[in-house]
Amino acid sequence: MYALVDAVSMYASAEKVFDPAIRNRPVLVLSNNDGCVIAACPIAKRLGLKNFVPYFQIEKQARAVNAVVRSSNYALYADLSSRMMDVCELACSEAHIYSIDECFLKFDFNDAEQNWFAFGEALRRKIWKEVRLPVGVGFGPTPTLAKAANHAAKKVQGFNGVAVLSAAEERNRVLSMMAATDVWGVGKRLGRRFDDMGIKTAQDLASHCPLNIGKQFSVVVENTVRELNGELRLSWHDVRPDKKELYSTRSFGERITEKEQLRYALTMHAQIACKKLRKQNSGTKSVVLFAASSPHDTKGYYKETVFKQFPFATADTRVIVAAVSKAVDKIYKTGVDFYKCGVGLLDLTEQFQSQGDLFSSSPDDTQLMRCLDAINTKFGRNALQFAAVGAEQKFHMKQAFLSPRYTTRWSDIPRIKC
Repeated sequence: MYALVDAVSMYASAEKVFDPAIRNRPVLVLSNNDGCVIAACPIAKRLGLKNFVPYFQIEKQARAVNAVVRSSNYALYADLSSRMMDVCELACSEAHIYSIDECFLKFDFNDAEQNWFAFGEALRRKIWKEVRLPVGVGFGPTPTLAKAANHAAKKVQGFNGVAVLSAAEERNRVLSMMAATDVWGVGKRLGRRFDDMGIKTAQDLASHCPLNIGKQFSVVVENTVRELNGELRLSWHDVRPDKKELYSTRSFGERITEKEQLRYALTMHAQIACKKLRKQNSGTKSVVLFAASSPHDTKGYYKETVFKQFPFATADTRVIVAAVSKAVDKIYKTGVDFYKCGVGLLDLTEQFQSQGDLFSSSPDDTQLMRCLDAINTKFGRNALQFAAVGAEQKFHMKQAFLSPRYTTRWSDIPRIKC
């Protein structure tokens, strides 16, 4: 049996953990630079406030319902996520963290030996007691059915935070109430093709012949159909394979006009991307660097991109930073108000399978990078970083509604007076 534990509106719920005064109010969390709504609590959704819309479009509506607006507080969310995952990992011998708010659990004992509803309720109460995050728990004989059960636990009437899809009758009932695009791994593009075939619901998809679906689409979609019918086809590796490309991009809180500030920003993104690269034990054979103004600027739109290939796969931040330093002269243009920049690592390969170069040796220092990552893991992000990032950065994110970092900053730790 598999279970998927998923926090309800993770970012918005996290904002309520250390601020009980807003627990019964609608809460919205905004994206980088306070641009779009990326999380709305259930109360906000019931009042018509939606995710993934520019904040300025719903600002008046949010004020009218006395909504609480917060800037993204990633340090707080990551810490609360870690605490939630710790509780989940204690619930079984095998757990797989899928994202910041989702965790798969695998159980080896027989269905008949366990009351899954009671187990799910106990796990929800435990997470609420320890972390104060509301979660939904879905159980199924495959990861795909566990994901569908979690959807039912949170969104299908009749379930109260826990759903179990072990019996065929219950499974068919729930799948018939789910759209095909609600199935894990089925996006809008695939959903449109399904719609043309008359596949409207998840049950319609499950009823199709897996082999025929595989021939028309791919073995991945075939496995999805098989999993909807209770046949285990996915492993943890299939659930979250290594990424083939890695990017770090962000718009600026204030426009950049100076070359050095642009250099600092690109170097910062190089650091972030390389850390992600080493985390999945990969190397990159090429890098793309870009910077652009806003398409809405009166001066006209400007964007410049530089592509750099390496003779060997590298995971050394120093190599990427050196490429940034050379590229800035080509990217920068006097008079442009830069709005956004980023670094992309392409042609990723597993480090132990990387091909060397006959005529040049790799300058990578694996031990140095391992030491750098260990220090930043122990003492906090960017505790140790490259001087090329600069001492005075003028491109910090706009975070006008940022809440305190209650668990990761000494000055923000809550004080209780008795």
